[in-house]
Amino acid sequence: GLAAGPVVPTREWRELYAALDCTVAAAIHPFYVASFREFEAAGRPIVGSAPVGYEGTAAWLENIGRAANVSSELIDATKNRILPAIRGALSAMPIKGRITMSGYEGSELLVARLLVESGADVRYVGTACPRTPYSETDREWLEAKGVHIQYRASLEQDCAAMEEFQPDLAIGTTPVVQKAKELTIPALYFTNLISARPLMGPAGAGSLAQVVNAAIGNKTRFDEMKEFFGDVGSGYRAGVWEDVPQDKPEFREHYKRHIAKLNRARKAEEMV
Repeated sequence: GLAAGPVVPTREWRELYAALDCTVAAAIHPFYVASFREFEAAGRPIVGSAPVGYEGTAAWLENIGRAANVSSELIDATKNRILPAIRGALSAMPIKGRITMSGYEGSELLVARLLVESGADVRYVGTACPRTPYSETDREWLEAKGVHIQYRASLEQDCAAMEEFQPDLAIGTTPVVQKAKELTIPALYFTNLISARPLMGPAGAGSLAQVVNAAIGNKTRFDEMKEFFGDVGSGYRAGVWEDVPQDKPEFREHYKRHIAKLNRARKAEEMV
């Protein structure tokens, strides 16, 4: 299931897929665990990762070719046709800046690989997905580049990573983006602005650079707004009021105790 972005249908791509003859499952999206079980039950090999970036595409073509017993000549011909275009696109649209990223789409590690190959300093990737054998090649590649991978990431972990690494850009879910902007860190919503873009092949190379670089370049605007507005409307004073609200810390403590009580009751029910 090639579901992480469009691939340019060159002649070598088509010949390679024809040679596969539906004998290999290309596992791109980690949510397809049930499908993987069916392929395994049918005796079909599964190849993880995706043709993303220069190194990712080269490795994926090799793995697909070996799994399907495709000739090395055809694999090399495909690589020679595709890889130079990817390298050229990556070098023409570099990304400079430190980035933390989180999401729940399932393509987080693939996006991170493309960002790293584009030149970005990616420090953290949080994904809602569990760790599976099908994303191991991506995990190993990213960790070798110094990227911390957090599977089953919580909102608290995503925000903590952002505060620790102080990125030039935070890519994440809505609450992560909101928290980033409160800290005057430029941010992009992963689902709408990142995961919807092409990732694979020459079409994917350089596809993230324009939106990412534009967002990083907005840092001075955030600083100017923060300096102008100060702390107005933050915390318990957020919103539009006729009078400035008064802080009520006792209410927060009461609510905190109430939540803790509910959690204890829930755990007690689970043990029964």
